[in-house]
Amino acid sequence: MGLLAFKDAAHLVSRTGLGAEWDAIKHLEGRSTQDAVEWVLHPKPEALKPAPAMTPWLKLEPMRLTDMKSRNSAWAISQREGKNLQAWWVEQMLTTKTPFLERMTLFWHNHFTSSIQKTLQPSLLHQQNLLFRRYALGSFAELLQAIARDPAMLMYLDGHQNNKNQPNENFARELLELFTIGRGHYRETDVKAATQAFTGWRVDHQTGKFVIRTDEHTEGQVTFLGKTGHFKGDDIVKLLLAHPRTAERLTEKFWLAFVSNRPDPALIRVWAQQLQQSNYDIKGLMRTVLNSEAFWASANRGTLVKSPVELVLGTVRMLPYPRESTQEMLNLCRLLGQELFDPPNVKGWAGGEHWISTQTLLVRNAYLSKLSRGNLNEKVANGVKLPDVPAEQLVEWLLPVKPLKPLPQAPGALRLVRALLLDPAFQVS
Repeated sequence: MGLLAFKDAAHLVSRTGLGAEWDAIKHLEGRSTQDAVEWVLHPKPEALKPAPAMTPWLKLEPMRLTDMKSRNSAWAISQREGKNLQAWWVEQMLTTKTPFLERMTLFWHNHFTSSIQKTLQPSLLHQQNLLFRRYALGSFAELLQAIARDPAMLMYLDGHQNNKNQPNENFARELLELFTIGRGHYRETDVKAATQAFTGWRVDHQTGKFVIRTDEHTEGQVTFLGKTGHFKGDDIVKLLLAHPRTAERLTEKFWLAFVSNRPDPALIRVWAQQLQQSNYDIKGLMRTVLNSEAFWASANRGTLVKSPVELVLGTVRMLPYPRESTQEMLNLCRLLGQELFDPPNVKGWAGGEHWISTQTLLVRNAYLSKLSRGNLNEKVANGVKLPDVPAEQLVEWLLPVKPLKPLPQAPGALRLVRALLLDPAFQVS
């Protein structure tokens, strides 16, 4: 594609960050596509904000297992600390210098869902968040092995209750249906075989750490996806990674998250084969995606609806407006359908066009209108400094496609930016 024009740099930053930030766009403008992509894929290490204080497992978990008063107290603690944990992530996303890593962490949080409401263990959700960060651009194969041992996941999908006397199929079922090969590629017998293989994978009630209880494991041969053996949990994961459909489904998800709302089946198959051959190297897959003709095609621009996090937090990162309080931002994201650490169900947020409804569109527009309202009040607007560039470049900066509404005739960047924020095209990237 050659050297990046301003609008192309804006496209790359918008799709891989949290908002099309001006400085990042100018940093990439004029670079080669490959050079710009490598800059995105190699963010400089950054220290995380300190985690909020959270009640440790050893104190909180026994409360959930005794009388009703203790259980209610444990629930109240988890809800309060859960709000603090949500605020921690919002602050991290608002101030980070590596927004691509936040975006990838959010991607994995939506693929491997767990919630505060089910686990009632904010400290475990924080540890899971750190896990996603560690593997954000690493090996999906290693991440899948790690998530099968993750205490928050075992609590969320009842894996910690799975033993030879009382088999629990929840984790095994979602491992097949949502995390890897998907419906139509396994049978009920495969779910039962996987369930047996994972018996005894528990969360230690004294420490909250993962542990394998061999005395709770069901011995014996099982047949899984046509293979027969004395399988343990790790064996099941390896067999799923060897199945071509796992790489294809993961590649489809990356397409929907970064390219467009209509995957190309032929390209998906090619990219999936490369992904599987690379031992599921996520950074390698992202390099392929971001350098592809499909990613840069004009037909695919403006096809992805901004998530609530992108809209609420990304707009503040892009533009120098006074920001809402952290709690107000959390509430806005919740009203728009995306509550961090509390996805609606095990399938996560559907995303895409599901972000838009009559109600959410009203809330979105009200937020953007309130945010930019000071534009017409000189006393408020004095502190809002925008790039001193022609109007055409402001349009390229804020909108991925041409405006859908007429632009204001009155002069002034502030008025123009307000109009662009309220244009339907600002809702997409």
